[in-house]
Amino acid sequence: MNKSAYFSLLLAAMALPASLTAQTIDSTTSPAVTTVQPSSPLTLTGYVEAYYTHDFTAPKTSQERPGFLYNHRRNRELNINLAYARLAYATDRVRGNLALQVGTYGQYNYAAEQGLVKPIFEANAGVKLSRQRDIWLDAGIFPSHIGFESAISKDCWTLTRSILAENSPYYLAGAKLTYASPNGKWTLLGSALNGWQRIKKVEGYRGPSFSTQVQFRPSPRLTLNWSSFLGSDRPDSLRQGRFFNNLYAIINPAGRVGLILGFDIGADRKPVIGNGQRAGSGSYVWYSPVMIARLKTSATSYLNGRVEYYDDRNGVIIGTPDFQTWGYSLGYDYAILPTALFRIEGKVYNSQTSIFATQSGTGRSNASLTTSLAVSF
Repeated sequence: MNKSAYFSLLLAAMALPASLTAQTIDSTTSPAVTTVQPSSPLTLTGYVEAYYTHDFTAPKTSQERPGFLYNHRRNRELNINLAYARLAYATDRVRGNLALQVGTYGQYNYAAEQGLVKPIFEANAGVKLSRQRDIWLDAGIFPSHIGFESAISKDCWTLTRSILAENSPYYLAGAKLTYASPNGKWTLLGSALNGWQRIKKVEGYRGPSFSTQVQFRPSPRLTLNWSSFLGSDRPDSLRQGRFFNNLYAIINPAGRVGLILGFDIGADRKPVIGNGQRAGSGSYVWYSPVMIARLKTSATSYLNGRVEYYDDRNGVIIGTPDFQTWGYSLGYDYAILPTALFRIEGKVYNSQTSIFATQSGTGRSNASLTTSLAVSF
């Protein structure tokens, strides 16, 4: 698709009104809401998030935030984190989604992908396998079911993403089977994937990888979730299997005070380095707890705060040896209109070692301020 056709699609999306949704992470898990006309199975929607981040710690000429961040990464410049136009088709037994994107989210998250697929935010097709039960088979490129945060900032409780969200899959490619119970309390999912946030497989990896999700919603005030990943993100010659778990609880999301508790833990088996010998016994382990609290201050505004810790001392995910970092953030959200959201957030990182670029070298802490304006159509 050429640039003029792509931006024409974005402009077409901007011409259509739609309401601001609450939390939509994966459009294949729920039927699309018709906005073209009541009887049409087609839906055309759009989203644009502009942002500005000021890193107070980094050198004044630094154009990027720390390398373990993949959203809102550009420093001291006004930019677009994510803009997309989505065309969705949904009937009782068939559904499909195609969303094309621009922005720095795609620039950094899709860096390892082939050029032709980098503009694809989502592309999938699904069929309902049973007339009586809610069982769907979908195949293609999807927003990830792993975690409580997504690339769509307006659907998240905080402006910027947690470290655990930034370093687990935002998107997945493969096929999945999803079941939702008749009472709406249970969702079960199993998938076969190309890899850990991979459309193109890692060179030398035969695959596939596998992922699961078990979600329980006993009431509108509580969601409990366990997601897993079993596979690898390394060539077969290294024989490094990966097992990863994501757990979270969302408490009272529609109330005046809400809380999210999350925990990620993963392990990569130590690699084979020569003569069939491993680098050692056991696995390299990383983990991260996070807590996010949100206070509704009016019908159109929220305060939110976050405390998190990420331990990847072996550099499996982050790539920085001895990465042990605390994060703290405080934010304010104001819905200017039902379809327009202004946000501002201050964030501080404190690390065990000097890993952050400073104006005089490196340091153990980093401070930043981010603002954004998100509009949905």
